[in-house]
Amino acid sequence: DDGAAELAEDLLARMAKEEADFTLTFRELSRLSATDPSGDEPVRRLFADPAAFDGWAESWRARLAAEGRDDDARRREMLATNPAFILRNHLAQEAVDAAVERLDLTPARRLLRVLARPFDDQPGEEELQRPPEAAERVTTTFCGT
Repeated sequence: DDGAAELAEDLLARMAKEEADFTLTFRELSRLSATDPSGDEPVRRLFADPAAFDGWAESWRARLAAEGRDDDARRREMLATNPAFILRNHLAQEAVDAAVERLDLTPARRLLRVLARPFDDQPGEEELQRPPEAAERVTTTFCGT
């Protein structure tokens, strides 16, 4: 594997330490250039300390250069593997609360519509990508959520 596992483990450790959202990190990583770090800011800002990403990105780019893969093909493959949208617990809870407390199925329908195409960028739905704020974290879930 020529160091691929170690590179992946290093990224995962940095993401955990720096509280980088896994889904957003991998999705944004999919968009980065294999040679030009000028577009790294969307990934960097996901890390509590953006410099933690920079050190890893340098090793990642060196590996990509050694592989010699077509950058556009790599991007397409990564975008097809890393979803733009996932069902986040806080969004599921909001949809359940709206349905039960207000008989409002609008949030649930919106989630269903967006999640039917999880790998597609869907302009106007970016708020469904964001991780929960501290007050929105769902710490207890029940069957079906």
